[in-house]
This record gives sequence, structure tokens and C-alpha cells, in this order.
Amino acid sequence: MNRRRFLSLGAAAAFVTAAVSRDRSTAAQPPSASSFRGTRAGEERLIDGVAFCWCPPGRFRMGSPETEKNRRPDEGPVDVTLTRGFWAGKFEVTQGQWRRLGGGFPDQPPSAALGEGADFPLYWVNFDEAVRFCEELTRRGRRNGSLPAAWRASLPTEAQWEYACRAGTTTAYAFGDTLDSAHARYDTEALVGPTRSSQGATRVGSFPPNAWGIHDMHGNVWEWCRDYYHGQLPGGTDPDLSARPGQQNRDGTYSRVRRGGAWIESDAYNRSATRLLYEPPRRSDHIGFRAFLTESHGVVEGVASAQR
Repeated sequence: MNRRRFLSLGAAAAFVTAAVSRDRSTAAQPPSASSFRGTRAGEERLIDGVAFCWCPPGRFRMGSPETEKNRRPDEGPVDVTLTRGFWAGKFEVTQGQWRRLGGGFPDQPPSAALGEGADFPLYWVNFDEAVRFCEELTRRGRRNGSLPAAWRASLPTEAQWEYACRAGTTTAYAFGDTLDSAHARYDTEALVGPTRSSQGATRVGSFPPNAWGIHDMHGNVWEWCRDYYHGQLPGGTDPDLSARPGQQNRDGTYSRVRRGGAWIESDAYNRSATRLLYEPPRRSDHIGFRAFLTESHGVVEGVASAQR
């Protein structure tokens, strides 16, 4: 492990240790729904060992402009307003967190060739299993007093995911219009066939975070979203297609959306606007998820523009 990566992981460990102490000290007095909201973009909070970063309410252009290289026809763009802020997972859910909250691995265990260890992202997980992890995190957070009753852990909507990924940027990636191996774990050589297993996922937090402190929104593993896949992006205020199935698949299922790209994909599939469909019962060696914390009810906050 190089010195930069070692220091990055050491800082992450120090944050977790300090935050665990804070959560324990306040467990007897759960925060109110309003006081649980963050005050600035990137502010951090820990819920039962899972770190989150604050994403304030705001407006943004979702999808990609026609001039963006490698754009796909289902990428809009559309204008979106998010009236409530939310907490996005600082990292993808790890194998260690899954073992602690979810028990045994949902399918086949991780392997060294594909990325194995407590601080590597979980994969081989289907949509329902990711949802159940979030439900368990909600139960634990409410039980230990760190999560108010009006808040819950869940998979993100597409709009929430892309808003958190962009962190105020309008470029193809949160780091500009090009991606390189210093910013993400992705297929830099377009490896295919038997050679693809020579890469695999890497430890979460191995690359720099975006402007709001969130790591690995580009590459590493694809991330489940709770929205059903539709050929056109939803725009408007607080778009949520989690209860509106799109076109039915041949096997009778309705696909959900995955976002963020993965170690197996080229830079074209790791852009902020890239969206692919996937059948909920299926699983893969390069698809995981990230937990978000959202407010289920309460007073709507004012909206500040996040466009630059």
C-alpha cells in the first residue's frame, strides 16, 4: 500500500473512532428531526458505524448535455429541485459492514481476485438484499438513539444519487471532463474476457473524495438506486420513481437503476450521468450499493441553488 493510500485509510479510521464516541455519548438523547439535518455540504455523521456526508437541498441539471463525450440517449438532461437535504454514504457499503449488520454474505463470498476484505465494497448483492441492509441500519440507528424516527436509511433515488455525485459540478465527472487512475478504480485499458478479473475492486476511500467528501462515486462497483428504470429521466421537484415500474422485462421483472460505473467499465460508463438498468433479483461481481439517510416527513427547508 502506498503512503498516500495508507494515510487516507488512517484518516478514515480516526474519523470512525471519534464519531463512534460521539454517537455513544448522545445515544440517550436522540436528536430531533430538524437538528439532525446538516448545516453545510460535506458535514459528516456516523450511524452505527456507517459514515455519511450532508448534501444540502438545491437545484441542479440532471443528465448530460448533447455535447458530452460518450453520452447516451437516456440521459436527459432535465432540471431537478431537491427540497430536502439528505445524508449520502461517505463510502460504498463494505464487506465488514455487511457482516456486522447483515450476517453472512448474501451469495458467494468475495474473492481476493475481485477485492476481498472488511474495507472493500460488498458485491454479489441483489436489490432486495440492499434494501434489507438499509432497513436494518434504520432499526439499529433508532434503537441506539442516533437516528430520529423521522429519518431512515434507504437506497437513493436517481436524482439524489447524481446530485451527491456531482457535488455542485456540471462536468462529466466530479473531477472534471476527463477521468484518470488517480481519481477512480475503473478499467483504464478496456479489459475484456478472462483478463478482466485481474483488476477487481479496491478498498473504499482509496481515492480522493468529491467536493462534498464522498468517495468512489465514480468506479469501484456499480450502485443500486431505488428508482425503477425509465427511458426518460424524471425532472421536476423531488422526482422519485421507486413506485412506478417502467417497461416489463422478458422474465416478468421490472429493472431498477444502477449508477456510478465500476472497476470493469471504461471511463465512458463511469460518468456522473451514466445510468444502466438491471433486474432486481440478479447480482454481479461488480454491483454493490451505498446507503443514504433521508427525511420521511417534516418541514420542508428552503432551497439554495447548487449550480455553478
